[in-house]
Amino acid sequence: MQVTTLCLGALVFGDATGYEINKMFEDGPFSHFLDASYGSIYPALMRLAEEGLVTCKAEAQERRPDKKIYSLTGKGRLKLRDALQQPIADDKFRSEFLFTLLFAHLLPRNRVRTMVDHRLAAMKQKLIELSQPDAEDTPGMDFARQYGYAIYSASIDFLENNRHLIEDIATEEEAHV
Repeated sequence: MQVTTLCLGALVFGDATGYEINKMFEDGPFSHFLDASYGSIYPALMRLAEEGLVTCKAEAQERRPDKKIYSLTGKGRLKLRDALQQPIADDKFRSEFLFTLLFAHLLPRNRVRTMVDHRLAAMKQKLIELSQPDAEDTPGMDFARQYGYAIYSASIDFLENNRHLIEDIATEEEAHV
């Protein structure tokens, strides 16, 4: 999905600065789905403003450059709706954890056990975070939260019931290549 579409989607929730939009991707409502960086968000916002899909107003700040606040226009809302109706790409699952486990046969068993333990702890923490809706969640956000909860629950179950499979192929000694 294009970053311009992601920015339009972020602005559906209200006026925002580029920094605030970036935060939505770092640790906000979009952090579980897609990535967008400052380096892509700001050029996208400039393009959207040039096309009349967003407006930008500068707000003065003390001892700092003006803050640019972006708003979605009616034309931008229509563009977003059109973009959301296009065919969507297949999901891509990115995981350094799984990549590392591809090479479990090169790692000491202790390292593999520790990695699995840490992953389980992190996923259980995510489960706690996803267990209750936020007061400002839209119905779509609540659905996505519940979907995420189901994915984390299934992942935890799989790891707890199958960790022996990956631990058994690790080496007894220090890693060797």
